[in-house]
Amino acid sequence: MNHMPQWYPEGQVPGSGTAVKVTGLTVAAPDGRLLLDGGGLEIRPGRVTALTGPSGCGKTTLLRAVTGVLPPGARCTGGRVEALGHDVLSLGPAALRALRRRRVAYLGQDPGSGLNPRMKVRRLLAEVAVDRHPDAVRALLAEVQLPTDNGFMARRPGELSGGQQRRVALARALARRPAVLLLDEPTAGLDPDLRDEIAELLRHLAVHHRLAVALSCHDADLVARLADDVTDLSPDTLGPPAAPRPAARARPLPEGEGGGEGEGEPRLSVSGLRAAFVQGGRGVPVLYDVGLTVAAGASTGIVGPSGSGKTTLVRAVVGLHRPTAGTVTLDGVRLAPAAQGRTREQRRRLQLVPQDPLGTLNPSRTVGETLGRPLRLHRRAGRREAPARVLELLEQVGLPANFADRYPHELSGGQRQRASIARALAADPDVLVCDEVTSALDDRTAGSVMDLLEDLRERRGLALVLISHDLRMVASRTESLLVLSAGRVAESGATRQILGSGVAQ
Repeated sequence: MNHMPQWYPEGQVPGSGTAVKVTGLTVAAPDGRLLLDGGGLEIRPGRVTALTGPSGCGKTTLLRAVTGVLPPGARCTGGRVEALGHDVLSLGPAALRALRRRRVAYLGQDPGSGLNPRMKVRRLLAEVAVDRHPDAVRALLAEVQLPTDNGFMARRPGELSGGQQRRVALARALARRPAVLLLDEPTAGLDPDLRDEIAELLRHLAVHHRLAVALSCHDADLVARLADDVTDLSPDTLGPPAAPRPAARARPLPEGEGGGEGEGEPRLSVSGLRAAFVQGGRGVPVLYDVGLTVAAGASTGIVGPSGSGKTTLVRAVVGLHRPTAGTVTLDGVRLAPAAQGRTREQRRRLQLVPQDPLGTLNPSRTVGETLGRPLRLHRRAGRREAPARVLELLEQVGLPANFADRYPHELSGGQRQRASIARALAADPDVLVCDEVTSALDDRTAGSVMDLLEDLRERRGLALVLISHDLRMVASRTESLLVLSAGRVAESGATRQILGSGVAQ
């Protein structure tokens, strides 16, 4: 790693003691329900503290409270938050802004949604950096394992993968040289090698730069290897997480078949797909002759390192990124390259659950309204039947019925992920494309969601395309596999042949 020397002048970071202390914090929503009940947290310089617990237990609320930001309309009904000698909850707006600008950095669970889509990477970093010199900006990119060439720095957020967006956001946080670094699921959606690189970086920042680092995380293995201290917000009533379903549950392919093909005509077929981003008036290729087939009731996994083209591939398949060459067919019918050129029925049958639910859920609509719209638009339920169907969808993804009245900002990251899945299912699709849909979920909830998708495959022949960096889940939940590397197909075939039976254990 290219760690920057002399990042923190003397006195910038506390040498000892407690940088952040939260005691008995209780936060209530406008309707009186508790978002956090008696939460506590201590973060010390030179140490990494992990917040664990199931989705919705208050991890994000607790981290955001350290910065003085509570969910809209929420109020603190008890407790105290101290950060770097300040009583955070009593600070005025100007003092809070100063604290967040230079001393306390927070990186949310959907960092890509916080990047200005019109800004290039170079400007995104220079905008907040203490040192705006080009060499310093390049060093920040190198620190988070991103390219430092002019081509990459000229990209905009829409031209980056989800993992690259997450690392650019982390570089922006580090550019301010904070004393306290707060991260909400910082490794969600990253491939294992990159996850370990980011974990190594966080340890380096804590140990060598004396930062006080706190992160929420569902990855028990990562917490065990990375954290010095652990604060568990799990309710006492929760049992152990559900064990992953064994690989034997995946329907075996007929001998000799691979790449997602089943008997007869494939439901979804992608052939010779190429795609590019436009930079400086010219196309920069990101996909080269990619092919993929999935039969009705079959499941195909797509894996590869961050930036290999996985998200661009599935966005091109559903018509959100216009390919430069290649074809996409649904039940043998060739689809228009862009979604606007496809019929409403074709769009209904091919649905995407994106990696960033916060950026795709309309903030001005309740969850119930969000789910009701595709039900009516695609004629899956009439106006009178829609409310009951909405409650059924919420139950299917493990959300209580009263969540129908909540807005996206009132949900945790994992709850938004499940609402996004429910919205896609509301269209009653024939092909469901899932981009890292379990990355923000605890093991129990992730298992329940995957069980639901498995059940839909078996009952109504849903064809499932699953992007994930969780190789154990891919091994146990998919039959065929496509491995991407630098925009090209590195390998394809039966999952069990590529990953082997030992991965699912």
